[in-house]
Amino acid sequence: MTSAQRPRLPSWTATLTWKAAAFITVMCCALAALLGILVHVSVTNQTVGQARERALTLLAEATTRYEAGRRLPPGAGVDPPDLPGALHALAVKGQRGTTVGRHEARPTMWAAGPAEGGRTLAVQIDYSQGSRTIDGLDQAILGSSVLAIGATLLVGAFAVTRVTRRLHTTARVARKISAGDLDARVNDPRTKDPARHQDEVAAVAGALDSMASSLQARILTEQRFTADVAHELRTPLTGLHAAAELLPPGRPTELVRDRVAALRTLTEDLLEISRLDARSERVDLDANWLGPVAERVVRASGTRTEVVVVRDVCVVTDRRRLERVLGNLVANAHRHGGPPVVLTVDGPVITVRDHGEGYPQYLVEHGPQRFRTEGGAKGHGLGLTIALGQSEVLGARLVFTNPADGGALATLTLPYDEPAAWPG
Repeated sequence: MTSAQRPRLPSWTATLTWKAAAFITVMCCALAALLGILVHVSVTNQTVGQARERALTLLAEATTRYEAGRRLPPGAGVDPPDLPGALHALAVKGQRGTTVGRHEARPTMWAAGPAEGGRTLAVQIDYSQGSRTIDGLDQAILGSSVLAIGATLLVGAFAVTRVTRRLHTTARVARKISAGDLDARVNDPRTKDPARHQDEVAAVAGALDSMASSLQARILTEQRFTADVAHELRTPLTGLHAAAELLPPGRPTELVRDRVAALRTLTEDLLEISRLDARSERVDLDANWLGPVAERVVRASGTRTEVVVVRDVCVVTDRRRLERVLGNLVANAHRHGGPPVVLTVDGPVITVRDHGEGYPQYLVEHGPQRFRTEGGAKGHGLGLTIALGQSEVLGARLVFTNPADGGALATLTLPYDEPAAWPG
């Protein structure tokens, strides 16, 4: 049987609560079974031992009377028909012994010994009381074990549930932080009072809160630095651009104007990223057909990009931000990929595909990282970062993959509600 064919347990069996409950139940059952066996064996040995002593005492008295030719005491006899065969064989060999058997459908303790002429002298005493004592003890052990296991399981489940609830809270906060909510905190009350002893869960919660605070402070510092640098560069670049326009025509002037334009673009990108980081962007929603938007983006880019409209739909979105996302994806495909570049509209899903060497592995796994490029690529690595940030503002999902047949593929999925069918 393959791994795919093996029956899989329900997902709830993977929870810590279920595992703890199963462990507690198994341990309680094992402990109850061990104690029950010990008590059963001890009481049984004591009960059987007392009955055996009585039977052997009666056998000794019966033997004395038998040898003296007197009348045997009640319960004694020679070769009784109900005597167990094993005990009869032992007496024939000249030995004495005892065993628990039955006489007239009742539990009986038998004792037997040798008599004259190869016969067997045996006595029997009623063992019903001892048997009922052992049966009652077994039922009491079983009932008390079930109650003890149930009570222990309830208490253990309650204790474990309190711990797992705190763990779930910590995990939920960690997921919020991973999603970008740097204000999320666990705020475990045990971490607020230094006088209280902290358990492991409180230590993890406190460490997560400390990490989140440190991460938030560092990110805010970086965001503030990026915004300040971009704002400070804006004024001198404006003057530099005006001065470059006054230079006489020529190759040096073109180079200066080109570099000034690149610096202005970088500054505007930094300002846009700072606004995205600050989450201060607001969308201007309107109904837009995606096919014309895609064609307008390609015309504005001035590149040789093929537009394929498989299924055009009208989506309520911010057209300016959508064009910004698609423009950056198309520009990145031409700058870092290879021809042909194809922009495809298939309902609310828009893809930009090139046939170059594909995205770097770090980008596919972790997303674009600002100011990071590989393979000697030109640019400052902000185009895809801005595209991803603007897509999040739109509530869309942008995914970067490398198809199996080569190239790079960016897939933008916009929020879209299928219109209800018109009544016939």
